[in-house]
Amino acid sequence: MMYPRTIYSRIKAHLGTKSVVVLTGMRRTGKTTILKHILSEIRSDNKAYFDLEKISDREFFDRKNYDSILLDLAQRGLEPKKKLYLCIDEIQFLPNITSVIKYLYDHHRIKFFATGSSSYYLKNLFTQSLAGRKIVFELFPLDFCEFLTFKDVPHREGSFLKNAFSRAEYERLRFYYEEFIEFGGFPEVVLTKSKVLKKEMLNDIISSYINIDIQSLADFRKGKDIYNLIKMLASRCATRLDYSKLASMSGLSRPTVESYVDFFEKTYLITRVPVFTRNTDREIVKARKIFFCDNGLMGILAQNSSGVLFENALFNQLRHKGEVRYYALKDGSEIDFILDGTMALEAKESPTGVDLNTLARLSRIAKLKKIHLVGRYEVPRFNDYIWGGAIR
Repeated sequence: MMYPRTIYSRIKAHLGTKSVVVLTGMRRTGKTTILKHILSEIRSDNKAYFDLEKISDREFFDRKNYDSILLDLAQRGLEPKKKLYLCIDEIQFLPNITSVIKYLYDHHRIKFFATGSSSYYLKNLFTQSLAGRKIVFELFPLDFCEFLTFKDVPHREGSFLKNAFSRAEYERLRFYYEEFIEFGGFPEVVLTKSKVLKKEMLNDIISSYINIDIQSLADFRKGKDIYNLIKMLASRCATRLDYSKLASMSGLSRPTVESYVDFFEKTYLITRVPVFTRNTDREIVKARKIFFCDNGLMGILAQNSSGVLFENALFNQLRHKGEVRYYALKDGSEIDFILDGTMALEAKESPTGVDLNTLARLSRIAKLKKIHLVGRYEVPRFNDYIWGGAIR
């Protein structure tokens, strides 16, 4: 069964365009499922699917004479002289695939759809070879609204700007939101009922990331050092990055740590959130905060507090709404998130009126008029408070 993803309608809108449609994101976020569903909805028999994880499919495109690919497609019963649809999965396994796609795109009527597990590969190679010929979509683990869809739980497409949320709705969805915070949004994890199996799947995802993605995309060879650094980062989620301290604790040089962290971000494992600043004399300017792509993945790497888990889940919901930053004064006062430079959001598991007053005070300093205090647990209603599960 194909559960709809929010991004799918945007991808489908490009079915009739010439552009190469590229879908990228971390491993196991559902790219292949979307690709195959796109293929099934194309009203033509002149189409084919290739998975470059398979050696045979890799060899099909790995040749010097690109026109010979068309001859082999014809032998498979396709008609190269008519409009042809080709879906190519896991393109990062064949470095020269961009040249193949560019040549066939320029000389034949072929609509390409492709997936890859890393922006590190796609943005470095696709930028030059397919400039002006591609449109890239990034797929992340499920947000809470998609999570409910995968659970077959009826829900309304609410706006996170509306703080009206009935007690009955809160009680109905609270259990699911707690599961979302604990185990995250990787599709196959969400669809699995057993907690033991969920954890096994999450362990397999991080193992695949280290043993397949890192080994195939980077020159890093010290798997144990990489895994230890990832665990250190997981334990520091929602805090400012201190490269010198990470270097000291890991036994790696600072440049090596910075290189690894940069790679982790480019392959969707983490995100570094910059500071929002108007007055450089008062605000901390350089330090970035780190967040993980998925709560479940972070949970098997480190034992974080429930507050950190909630803040990370909130970040992964907000990232779909716009540009996310944070605000900090030199005296240690902070606002967790600034959305699109106009809205302040503070994550509190059990927010109080004092928390709201503090948020309002800091927002005035930052010159932000829109504020929201976001809570995890039900509390007495007051203005500018919203439940985290309503942000979707």
